[in-house]
Formats: sequence, structure tokens, C-alpha cells
Amino acid sequence: MPTTSSRRAAVASTPQTAPAAPAAKRDRTHYLYIAVIGAVILGIAVGLIAPDFAVELKPIGTGFVNLIKMMISPIIFCTIVLGIGSVRKAAKVGAVGGIALGYFLVMSLVALTIGLVVGNILDPGTGLQVTDAVKEAGQGQVSAEALPPVEFVLSIIPTTMISAFTEGQVLQTLLVALLAGFALQAMGSAGQPILRGVEHIQRLVFRILAMVMWAAPLGAFGAIAAVTGSAGLDALKSLAVLMLGFYATCFLFVFIVLGTLLRVVAGLNILTLFKYLGREFLLILSTSSSESALPRLIAKMEHVGVSKPVVGITIPTGYSFNLDGTMIYMTMASLYIADALGTPMSLGEQIPLLLFLLVASKGAAGVSGAGLATLAGGLQSHKPALVDGIGLIVGIDRFMSEARALTNFAGNAVATVLIGTWTNEIDKDRVNRVLAGELPFDEKTLLDDDEDGAVPADDAEIPEQGGEKELAKA
Repeated sequence: MPTTSSRRAAVASTPQTAPAAPAAKRDRTHYLYIAVIGAVILGIAVGLIAPDFAVELKPIGTGFVNLIKMMISPIIFCTIVLGIGSVRKAAKVGAVGGIALGYFLVMSLVALTIGLVVGNILDPGTGLQVTDAVKEAGQGQVSAEALPPVEFVLSIIPTTMISAFTEGQVLQTLLVALLAGFALQAMGSAGQPILRGVEHIQRLVFRILAMVMWAAPLGAFGAIAAVTGSAGLDALKSLAVLMLGFYATCFLFVFIVLGTLLRVVAGLNILTLFKYLGREFLLILSTSSSESALPRLIAKMEHVGVSKPVVGITIPTGYSFNLDGTMIYMTMASLYIADALGTPMSLGEQIPLLLFLLVASKGAAGVSGAGLATLAGGLQSHKPALVDGIGLIVGIDRFMSEARALTNFAGNAVATVLIGTWTNEIDKDRVNRVLAGELPFDEKTLLDDDEDGAVPADDAEIPEQGGEKELAKA
């Protein structure tokens, strides 16, 4: 009997000690993000001390962001195909997409309206002088990539199925993934081997992404140093009111509008959700690009308990159609430019501009770093005389892009939870456990593996949480 008892004790102790190894591996990633903070501080210092040298470091930051971007198309494709392919009824996917687009439209209007109200209250552009150099800088921001609405819709269709991946167009990838997902859904059991293959590919892509993330400190250093070196502190003085007003507006939008929605609809505290996404916010802050955190947002939203169909449809679509920070920026900047040019707009002129920018912003969804380009393209089409004033905000646009990117990311994270709640595609018990820290996110693989002990057996009913054991059986 003692021998049996000792064996039972040994067996009982095994599940308690088994998770220790992966937990230690996850803990090591904390040092990575501490290094990112240090790199940001160092980059600011270099930018102020040696601005000319700092500007030359820009390719380092650009290179890191490009490394992340190269992962976006395959991650979106795998996520959507797995999500839709595992759903038996296509109507469920259609319902998720319809609710998502409706929500995005409403929130875009809310963000535009808030930017319009705050811009009228602050009135920061009055009294500024617009020189010929400023006018030339403004005209130079008009991007040929920003398409009219009809051409934008046609541009979603890729030349070939492969070109959707090679050209890096998110919406084209989204279309191909939707078609592939519905096709696999219609194939039934015959499509299961393909789904298992796609799941293997997804695990490979996320593992590569986890490796790429170790270059984050270097990328953050190069990006911040170049921004600080090129703009400096002098460029901020005359535009401080606009910039600080924009930051304050984004802060209030996120914590009052989005925070209230999240509390009322999902019963969650927005600070708790943001704590869970803290590393992603830091990554965005250091790179000024919300796209740098898109793959991690997909992985974390699936981990927190939102179903794959909701995550796969809401997040990629939201990154093109739910740009709350960009909406606020466009209306505030438009009013600022109109005042600076001595042609303030009446309310009757502001409302048509608001509605036009709502459409124009979607036409420039595929433009990289589209904040300034979208604004320039929109004004060029609606009120060309205002384009000359865009040169006034070129100097601080990169600093304002920080708030734009953070707000856009926050809006899409909250939207995923809200839409998951409205469609009953969210495991609320799992959400509470993950946000409480009981089920930590695996920073090594960015996926939940049963063998690592990240997902207990009682959570196995979530389709996307299957581990390597299921794949081995298949």
C-alpha cells in the first residue's frame, strides 16, 4: 500500500509541475518588451542629440514593420479559412459580417462627429501663415493610391488568387480567404484534410512571427530615433494645441465611448482588456503602426475566447473599415487647415465634408500609413483649396500617428469582443479566466497547445483550441 500511495502522489504531482517549464519560457518574453521600452528611450535621446544620424536609422524601423507585414496575409488567410471552414451554416458567417460592417459604419460616424465637435471647440488653426513651401508640401501628400469608391471596390478583386498574397493587399487576401473558407465548408468531410493542413501552416506562421518579435527592440529604436531626429521639438510648438487636443479626444473616445460599450454589452472593464493587450500597445507605440500588432491581436482574441469566425472576419475587416483614430484625425485636421487658410467652414459645409470623409477613408484603406494620404486625397476630391494647408501638419503627423494607431487598435479589439457577444460566439467564462491571468497567453507559439498545458480539457469545446494531439490522430 505505501508503494501504491507513493505512486499516486507522484502521479498527482506531475500535472502540477508540468506547466512550470512553459510558464518559465513565457516569462522570458517580459525581458523583450522591457528592452523595447529601453530602445524607445534610447531612440528619443539619439534623435535629440544627433538628429542627422538618427534620420539615417529610419530603414531599421521600416525593416521591422515590413517583417511583420509579410506575415499578415498568411495569418489572415489561415484564420479565416479555419474559422469559416469549421462552421456548418454559412448564415452564421454572414450574420457576423453584417453586424461587423453595421457596427463599423456607426462607430466611424461617431468618431467623425466627435472630431468635428472638438475641432470647433479648440479652433487652433486661426492666425497661422501658409507659405509657398507649405503649399508644395501639402500638394505632395496627395497620394495616387487613394482610390474613388467604385475603383476601390473593384481593387478588392485580385488579378490572381496568388497575387492577393504577393501584393500584400489585406482586403484581397480577405476575399480569397472567404471564398476558400466557404468552398471548404461546402466540401464537408472531404475538406477536413485541407483544414488540417491549413492549421499546420498557421502554427508555422505564428512560430515565425514569434521569432520575428525578438527584433522588436531594434525596430523600435530605429523608428523612434528617425521620427525624433526629423521632426525635433521645434516642430511641435506651434501645433501643440492641435496635437494635444487630438490625443485628449482619442483618450476620451476610447475610455468613455468604447469603455461604456464594452461594460454595457460584454460586462468587461476596458482597463482589464487593455492590460491583457499591453504588449501590443507597446509595440504599436514604438513603431507607429497598428498593423505591427494585427497578427498578435488575432492570436490573442482567439485565446481569450472569441470564436475563430468572429475573429477572422472582424479584425481584418476592421483594420480597413473601423479606423476610429483616423476618423477623429481627419475631421480635426480638416477644420484646422480651413481655419489656418483663413476660410473657416460653416456647419453646412462641415456636414457634407464629414460624410465625404466617411467614404473617402474606405477608398484609401489599402494605403500604407494612410492618415495623411487619406486626408489629402479626401480634401483634393471634396475641397481642393484646402490641400495647400496640409503642409502645416506634416511636421507632427508622425507624432499624431501614434494616437491614431493606438485608437484604431483599441477600437478593433473592443469591436471583436462586442461582435462576439452579440453573436453568442464568445466563451465568457474563458474570457474572465484569461483576463484574470489563470490561462496565460503562450508567447512562444502565439497559439494554444494542449501539450503545453495552456488549455485545460474543460475548454476543449472551443473549436479553434484543438492541439497537436488532435492533429496527430487525424
